This record gives sequence, structure tokens and C-alpha cells, in this order.
Amino acid sequence: MGDLLIRNISDALKRDIAAAADRAGRSLSDEAKDLLRKGLIAEKGIKPVKEQSAYDVLRAAFGADEGLGDEFAAILDEVEAERKKDFGRPPVEFE
Repeated sequence: MGDLLIRNISDALKRDIAAAADRAGRSLSDEAKDLLRKGLIAEKGIKPVKEQSAYDVLRAAFGADEGLGDEFAAILDEVEAERKKDFGRPPVEFE
């Protein structure tokens, strides 16, 4: 991967990007890359690829959505239901 240096950015623009990065929980560099990517997509009129969970990808890979992997789909549905119930350790109670 290469680096990109952008010179002469106004302080206001840098503050806006930094504020957006803070809101999104990303670094300034990651936010700038995301904004550049979104700008290119908008300019080209390309529709972004919908992000899928691993669960959705596995279902599609085994043909669960077409009825080919009904048994596998049932197992995945069961796993997904259990995953949604499991939120890890109970929160620490402070007095």
C-alpha cells in the first residue's frame, strides 16, 4: 500500500474530518480514507457493496437461501439465536 500526502488543507476542513473521525470512533487517517472512498463512489455513481455478516455469507455459500441446505440453515439459525442470547459476562455492579 502506498501513502498519500495532502498539502494545504484548511484548518476548518481538518477539524471537520477530525470531528467526524471522533464520532465514528476512527483515526483521522481512516476517516479521510472513508470520505475519499465515498466521494469516488458518489462521483462514479457506483452503488456500494452491501456488507454481509459471516452468518449471511455462510448461508449463501451452502445454498440455504435457495432451499438447498435446509438442514445446515436450521443449524445456523439455532447458532445465531444462541449467539444473540449470549452477551458475555454480566456487567460489574458498583456500589
